[in-house]
Amino acid sequence: MDANWLSMSMADLGRGIGAGQIDPVALTRTYLDAIAASPVAGRIYARVTADRALTEAAAAQRRVEAGQRLGLLDGVPVSWKDLFDSAGVATEAGSALLKGRVPARDARVLANAATAGLVCLGKTHMSELAFSGLGVNPITATPPCVNDPGAAPGGSSSGAAASVAFNLAPCGIGSDTGGSVRIPSAWNDLVGLKTSHGRLSTRGVVPLVASFDTVGPLCRSVEDAALMLGVLEGAAAPDLRGASLQGTRFLVLENGLDDARDGPMSGFDRAVGRMVEAGAELRHQRLTCVDEALSLSGVLFTTEAYATWRDQIEAQPDLMFGEIRERFRSGGQFSGVEFIRAWQRLRMLRVEFHKLIAGYDAVLLPSSPILPPNLERLETDSEYYVTENLLALRNTRVGNLMGSAGVSLPTGVPSTGLMILTPPGSDHRLLRLAAAAERALA
Repeated sequence: MDANWLSMSMADLGRGIGAGQIDPVALTRTYLDAIAASPVAGRIYARVTADRALTEAAAAQRRVEAGQRLGLLDGVPVSWKDLFDSAGVATEAGSALLKGRVPARDARVLANAATAGLVCLGKTHMSELAFSGLGVNPITATPPCVNDPGAAPGGSSSGAAASVAFNLAPCGIGSDTGGSVRIPSAWNDLVGLKTSHGRLSTRGVVPLVASFDTVGPLCRSVEDAALMLGVLEGAAAPDLRGASLQGTRFLVLENGLDDARDGPMSGFDRAVGRMVEAGAELRHQRLTCVDEALSLSGVLFTTEAYATWRDQIEAQPDLMFGEIRERFRSGGQFSGVEFIRAWQRLRMLRVEFHKLIAGYDAVLLPSSPILPPNLERLETDSEYYVTENLLALRNTRVGNLMGSAGVSLPTGVPSTGLMILTPPGSDHRLLRLAAAAERALA
């Protein structure tokens, strides 16, 4: 066993397994031992699936010995946000409302990962029912932020991010409805991929807002994100070879710079400066269609979320953290007419947005305009919680509203991210741009 394995990328672990330098069982035991020894693991993992992990790792080792590996990531461990169904293991979505919920089968994406030989380490803590970008959960657990023990970790895929940032998994699988992969990735210095809506199956994934819910990995490199995209959809991973920024054109979306604080702007300015040095051309512009789309997000997100969960919430409202319960309830104020009209308008705004960005390779903005806020104040100051949550998610929500594929890259400034957005269905092209940007930022 080698403690260095804990900080390696998935791809490097897979290459080590293929070269006979890493035994999948020893690798899995190393992660399970690290989880058992970590003082923060209880705030990161809701449940550890040690028996399943060791069984899957042993099968991977047999395939190594037989020369029948299923792919580069065969035998590599991964953690799963606690809204992905796992057969025979509780899946509670961070909520006491779902306590004791045990599904009979794996979510489709988890099953795809198992088919590719990946090893399931367990289920990670998250914001209740995935409805917060901050990651604060007084009901089950609030995972730590890697850069500040007194700060929020980012959500809702908070434990997924922490599992990687604290070297307790090489990758965490999360979901992103309004920023829930990209915010915790940015605040914990990881790569986070928001896939195009509908690209990856959400069958067996506890829903929040099905019209916007997406699945994506939080990991250490763009290569890992690309490999996991292939695994999760059961298809070939994008080819990142030869990716370059030379001759590329990017639109810096000035809407995303409003109210951005010094830390995130420092990281963003550093990142775009490195991209220009690598051959990228930038143009700054404000798009009014983005401001209008953001103004619709309240009715679009909260109405569907409350429609999905109203009966369970109102049957036992005291089981919920008040801030999240009231955010759900805010969806009850809108009429069906308002909801449908908002969707009709958003579809028109999407067409306008994609016409305006058609001459660019991608759109750039800070992943979040704020740094991780103070945890204690978030738990005691309602106004602070609401304002920080909305601002944290402001930029990432642009990608969800416009149906974009998006990725957050660490900038080199702690807890800040560079977000790259491309049109729906362009996930492979996005990852090639991200790979080139990652090299420029290194």
